[in-house]
Amino acid sequence: MAVKPLEIHPSALEELKFALSWYLERNEAAALKFAAELDRAMDLLIAAPQRWPAGEHGSRKFVLRRFPFAIFYREKQAVIQVLAIAHGHRRPGYWKDRL
Repeated sequence: MAVKPLEIHPSALEELKFALSWYLERNEAAALKFAAELDRAMDLLIAAPQRWPAGEHGSRKFVLRRFPFAIFYREKQAVIQVLAIAHGHRRPGYWKDRL
């Protein structure tokens, strides 16, 4: 099976940048660990996008280890679309209009 590329929604990219800068302002080591965890998560999503249970409209949720964030994504025909990099304790479901 061919590996599908990631497509990151512009708002999800902004969320990633904001979270990374938040960690950088507080602790560079934590920021590096957060970036590494995001890389690990993205690699797992690319390798096995159907591994996590499906939610509304085919969306799926990958919860990061050691950080209060989840990646919401969906697999489309040609890409894996990252919809949100959402903080686990803020505004649940805010990203659903991106579906």
